Amino acid sequence: MNKTNNIKVGVIGMGPVGMILAVKLKEAGCDVSVCVRNEVKFNKIKKDGIVLENVIESTTKFDHVYHSIAEMAELDLDYLVFALKSYQTADAVSEAEILNSEKLTVVAAQNGIDVEHYLTDSFGESKTLRMVVNYAGNISSPNTVRVTFFTPPNYIGSIDDSKTEQAKLFAETLNSVELTTNAVDSFEMLKRAWEKTILNASLSPLCGVGRLTMAEAMADPDTVELIEQIINEGIDVAEKEKIRFPDDFLRHCLRYLKKGGDHFPSLAGDVINNRQTEIDYFNGKIVDYGKKHYVRTTLNLAFTNMVKAMTNKNIVSRIPGAAGDNNKKIIQKGMVDKNKASIYYKGHDCFLGIDLGSAFTKFTVVDENGDPIFRYALQTLSKDRHAMKNILQAIHAEFDIKYSCATGYGRKVFTETDIVKTEINCAAAGVSKYFHGEKNIIDIGGEDIKIIRCDSEDHIGNFYMNDKCAAGTGSFLTEISERAEINISEMSSLAEHSEYDKELNSFCTVFAKTEIMKWIMDGMSNQDIARGIYISIANKVAKMRLDPGIPTLMIGGVIAHHPYLKILLSTKFDKEIEIVEAPQYVVSLGASLIAQQHFNAKESPKSVEKKKVES
Repeated sequence: MNKTNNIKVGVIGMGPVGMILAVKLKEAGCDVSVCVRNEVKFNKIKKDGIVLENVIESTTKFDHVYHSIAEMAELDLDYLVFALKSYQTADAVSEAEILNSEKLTVVAAQNGIDVEHYLTDSFGESKTLRMVVNYAGNISSPNTVRVTFFTPPNYIGSIDDSKTEQAKLFAETLNSVELTTNAVDSFEMLKRAWEKTILNASLSPLCGVGRLTMAEAMADPDTVELIEQIINEGIDVAEKEKIRFPDDFLRHCLRYLKKGGDHFPSLAGDVINNRQTEIDYFNGKIVDYGKKHYVRTTLNLAFTNMVKAMTNKNIVSRIPGAAGDNNKKIIQKGMVDKNKASIYYKGHDCFLGIDLGSAFTKFTVVDENGDPIFRYALQTLSKDRHAMKNILQAIHAEFDIKYSCATGYGRKVFTETDIVKTEINCAAAGVSKYFHGEKNIIDIGGEDIKIIRCDSEDHIGNFYMNDKCAAGTGSFLTEISERAEINISEMSSLAEHSEYDKELNSFCTVFAKTEIMKWIMDGMSNQDIARGIYISIANKVAKMRLDPGIPTLMIGGVIAHHPYLKILLSTKFDKEIEIVEAPQYVVSLGASLIAQQHFNAKESPKSVEKKKVES
């Protein structure tokens, strides 16, 4: 029997390092549990497992996938691996303390200098291993890593050499599945940690500031000269710490960096996407130790400060140049109250909802009172592939987003929010912000029509959707208006001046276009054509079930731009129908309110008390 079959390992952190390590440990026969906080990633890994591509090929499913670290308490783990960003470790360690047991060994599989101190402070040096990984990858989908390189070996060692057997067993386990790892003593481990940090510090911030891939940076003689100087500063500081590198260490570093490939290092990706970085544990640590020994670290200091300036959320919108100007334009355009600057909301808890629709992606930010303060719409298939990233960057730069929720067609592959919910739930939550109690909600979107029935407590009682055909939806309107050569923004006002009472006979877009051509050839006016198109859509909606005797409200992008539909539907259903404020943004508003509810539930005294009881 393979001795690894009885090893129980928990992995916290499902970035590339954690996902690759979890797969290899499972392949080696370990009983592996993973902790995934992001709901989209959680669902994908739970259902389809983790997929590794390129340098390492694998699809691996896991029996134990958890939302929180506390859920692992019953597992009686042998190893608990922290594969997190350094700045995320303190909170994770605090939560993981309830897992501590006599046999537990914790592993810091993280980049940087002194990152293991978070673990040793809570679990003790005698229970802590440090690991240096020499593989990397990029997340290509929520559960997929494109492994970009593996330059063996990895290294693992006990912090105080009291857990050498555990380090050897861990290394042997990974070696059995060709993830070559050397078990080393504490002094060698410290040296390898400095070596890897110097390598990261030499290239990662440069790539982030210069928007260069590793291959691009290493192909330019000028940047290579800069990289050499950064490395030499690191060597000088390490030597003062009694860490000796061989004479050809600089040459070895450059050879290693040239194998990096045409991709962005992790820290560079964080800089480019305006996320918090680990710069304090890379170049920042070299600077700190340099000060300790009075060694000048000019370039490391410069890159530390540049990265901090570029990712400081309080000043990013004031950075001169295109990035800062673009942020300002986005925020100014989206502010609900044009008389209030976004700085008014600094220090206030805010919540983000994103509706990833088939035609448009809508963003709504609400304040602590649940009132919308920012709205923005972006064409989903925008030619600018950076547009989504720019909007999210601006939002996170200007508002203190505590929690976020995504909904819509694209929610299942979107990983930038904390949770995801269906459009039905978000629509009900958004409308209930303004209209409490029983109600019908009609939502005409880009690809479908929904009717939602809410009870007296604003809960969803039932909902109905049109068939799979897009007839009567926003895409139908767009294509038919184009064939009729009618400006879609003028359709509603044109229809108001018509008394035409016939509809299109066909709801199939292809046949409807042919019928429109006949109308044009018969000399029908644009006013009559517009009204005829609307009548067709109204009749389509009227065939769906609408509960009588309760208020009916309309939301969605179609009614936002085609208010004449409300008149026709009010006549069809013989009742007054209201349009909700900012109807195109109601679903994203609902998503932001649900994000707020989840955050408040998580932070409530009852929730805190429950955690104490469970622990």
